[in-house]
Amino acid sequence: MAKISAVVITFNEERNIERCLKSLRWVDEIIVVDSFSTDRTIVLAKSCADNILILQHVYDGDIPQRERGFAVAGGEWLLYVDADEEVSEELQHEILEVINDPVAEKGYFIPRKVSILGRWIMHGGWHPDRSFRLFRKSAYVAVPAEVHGGFEVRGATGRLSGELYHYTYSSLEEYLRKMNIYTSLQVSNKLREDPRRGAGIRKVVLSPPAHFIKKFFFQQGYKDGILGFILAIFGSLYTLALYAKLWEYQMQSRRAGGMLPPVTNLDLVEHRRRLP
Repeated sequence: MAKISAVVITFNEERNIERCLKSLRWVDEIIVVDSFSTDRTIVLAKSCADNILILQHVYDGDIPQRERGFAVAGGEWLLYVDADEEVSEELQHEILEVINDPVAEKGYFIPRKVSILGRWIMHGGWHPDRSFRLFRKSAYVAVPAEVHGGFEVRGATGRLSGELYHYTYSSLEEYLRKMNIYTSLQVSNKLREDPRRGAGIRKVVLSPPAHFIKKFFFQQGYKDGILGFILAIFGSLYTLALYAKLWEYQMQSRRAGGMLPPVTNLDLVEHRRRLP
C-alpha cells in the first residue's frame, strides 16, 4: 500500500481546523505547519487525530511553509489542503484508489466546490475550481508567486472527480479585506514578470467591466442570483484595485523618497506591524 502525507498550513484557524483535519484522518500522517497561532488552533489540531505532526515557523509565504511540511513527510504521495477546506468522502476513496494504482500519473488536479456566505457557488467561474493538490513527492516542483503560486510535476498529470469543499468568505467584509491584501501581493507577480509593466488607462478603465461581463453573463453568474451579481461586481473591483495599485506603484516609484505600497508577503507583514 502506498503511503500518503497531508500538509496543512495554519494561522489562527480555530474556526476551521477541526473540520479540515477530521476529513484527513484516513491519510498516513498529517503535518500541520503553523505560523505561531495565538488562538486555539494548535490545541484543537492535537485533539483531531493521533497521526498529527505539528511544526511551527514564522510565516514567509504559502509555498515555503508547505515545503517545510513536504520535507519531513514520509509518504510517497503528498496532498496539501488549506485549513478552510474539507476532503469529501468521494475524494477520499478516489485518492486511495489512485495512489495504489501502479500506472497512476505523477500528479492530479482536484475540483473544489466553493462556499461563500454559507452558499455553494456553482457558476461565474467558481466551479469547478480545479487545483493541483495531489502528487508524488519525488516529482513535484515549486512554482513561486505571492498570489496563485503552487506546484507542478515533472511528468504527466490527471484529473480527479471527487470534490474538495472550500469554505471561503463568511462575510462580505472578509471578502473585501482579503481582496485588499491579495491585490497588493499580486502586484509583485506582475512586476516580477516585467519590472517595467504598465497599467495604462485602457487597463484601468476597460478591464473591470470586461471582467463583470465575462463572469456574470458568459460564465452564467446570474444563475447564483443576487450573490452571483455581487461576486461578479466584487471581481470587477478586484481587477480595478489590482491595476490601480500597479499604477500607484509606478507613480510612487518615480518620486524620490516616495512610499511604495506593500507588494510581497514580508513587506505586507511589516506594513501591518507599523499600522496604529
